[in-house]
Amino acid sequence: MRARYGIPLGITAVGAAGLAYAAGFEARSFRLRRVTVPVLPPGARPLRVLQVSDIHMVSGQRKKRAWLQSLAGLRPDFVVNTGDNLSDPEGVPEALDALGPLMEFPGVYVFGSNDYYGPKLRNPARYLFEKAQGRHGLNGNAPAVGVVHNPWEELRDAFDTAGWVNLSNARGRLKLDGMELAFTGLDDPHIKRDRYDSVASGPEPDADLSIAVVHAPYLRSLESFTADGYPLILAGHTHGGQLCIPFYGALVTNCDLDTDRVKGLSTHSTDGNRAYLHVSAGCGTNRYTPIRFACPPEATLLTLVGRRG
Repeated sequence: MRARYGIPLGITAVGAAGLAYAAGFEARSFRLRRVTVPVLPPGARPLRVLQVSDIHMVSGQRKKRAWLQSLAGLRPDFVVNTGDNLSDPEGVPEALDALGPLMEFPGVYVFGSNDYYGPKLRNPARYLFEKAQGRHGLNGNAPAVGVVHNPWEELRDAFDTAGWVNLSNARGRLKLDGMELAFTGLDDPHIKRDRYDSVASGPEPDADLSIAVVHAPYLRSLESFTADGYPLILAGHTHGGQLCIPFYGALVTNCDLDTDRVKGLSTHSTDGNRAYLHVSAGCGTNRYTPIRFACPPEATLLTLVGRRG
């Protein structure tokens, strides 16, 4: 009996241990990524930018809430929130409590699909099937029907009251110690809410720096921003792949971005222009798949410095 059942039982035990690690430890093993990006005018003082993304707040997530609150101790010059704050229609008060200390700093934001709609229980293998078929989100699919609608207006009103700039298919500015920063943002391409034509025309020439912001880094958005000459694009959505293979990496990005750029700092080139692209792996998960493997939850502190040469 041991010889017959030993291997299957061993595989089951390893799988159970991996699941326990992914759900019980790694999904709550919050990290801070630090990157330096040379995009400011030569000689400008560095700016510290805190990017938070894909919080997917669910009621009762005390450790995540405390960790997000602690990020205020970094004293960033400004905050960029790249969306998907919710994974629970009842999670708005806790999401705002978690972000409260950060809302004391200047900030900008866009929303993601999970700010608008509650999550649905899905087989994780569907992400692989959709990738193989070239399907992502609602691109080419019917509009969302029969879904839970999250109270995103409460988030918007709280962010606006705190002075954060809404960049959902909009432009905005922040003035920091005499520097003029211009932002251009899109609503979420994952659910076809992006309207680039309404914000097109490129960086603002009288600003010291123009930054592009979008939740999901779909190639159509990256192409548009880069072709127009934006030097830096900030995005989230991918969860860094969420379930990764050690020493290999992510299997999916949940959009048409390649897996080599699923998280962290990279570049995107179009028509002779090149932009820095930073994709946050985010700090949460869909409430129905509360696991991460080889992909810890994170926020990012970007230090923007003067361009070289």
